[in-house]
Amino acid sequence: MKILTAVVTTRNEAANIANCLRAFDAVRDEVELIVVDNASDDETKAIAASLGATVLDKGPERSAQRNLGWRTAAAPWVVILDADMILPAETIAEILSIARGGSAAPDAPAAYWIPEVRTGAGLRVQARNFERSFYDGTCIDALRLFRKSVLAATGGYDENLIAGPEDWELDIRILATGARCAILKGRLIHNEKRLTFRRMLEKKAYYTKSFAAYRAKWPDHPAVRRQFSPFYRFIGVFVEKGKWRKVLRHPILFAVMMAERVAVGFVYLKNRR
Repeated sequence: MKILTAVVTTRNEAANIANCLRAFDAVRDEVELIVVDNASDDETKAIAASLGATVLDKGPERSAQRNLGWRTAAAPWVVILDADMILPAETIAEILSIARGGSAAPDAPAAYWIPEVRTGAGLRVQARNFERSFYDGTCIDALRLFRKSVLAATGGYDENLIAGPEDWELDIRILATGARCAILKGRLIHNEKRLTFRRMLEKKAYYTKSFAAYRAKWPDHPAVRRQFSPFYRFIGVFVEKGKWRKVLRHPILFAVMMAERVAVGFVYLKNRR
């Protein structure tokens, strides 16, 4: 019986999709794999099919792909992944333990944030992982593991939002239902070895495309105000709830991280609409 569906969105991900899917090899009796592609012209779909995934095609953006994936899912729990993400065996075991809970208590979490660790070597990667560790469970994070029922209750991702804000927007609506959300103990590996500094800034510029529509939809929501607050993004999220102690323990990583944050801030100001 399938108790978990892994939905992976792809577009020309032949270099990554096998590693993402093979992480589930040992638990395929309990895990359904669904790959929702977006008109790839490489071997992505063929590789995914050869590894036993159900392969669908949907566009024009990731929101629509994800919605098709979870709506097709046969399992009661769904984890949403990008093709360059890998779940370690211990994280998969934790997720399956949650999914096996069956008739969980009414106050049990209906969705989870999964902490991310980026792959690669060097000070910049260390600084990016240091930065990411401050975001777990905050309004800058995004839920990835869901009871399918909570996705159905909210309608899933807003397909008018693309490349970033659709994650935040779904979190707002799920939390508004009163559903309890929690942070998974296990981690997710994000393979960004090929993500250069220039490419990272290009991705951030692309993410700004839906910011105006997202802010217009939730103009007065406190989470949205924090997400776009220079104070919260540069100071608040790094000092709240005692996290300032971590900053003091790692001043060099914090300095490198802040230099990259400033560059991203300039990209946002240049591209905002």
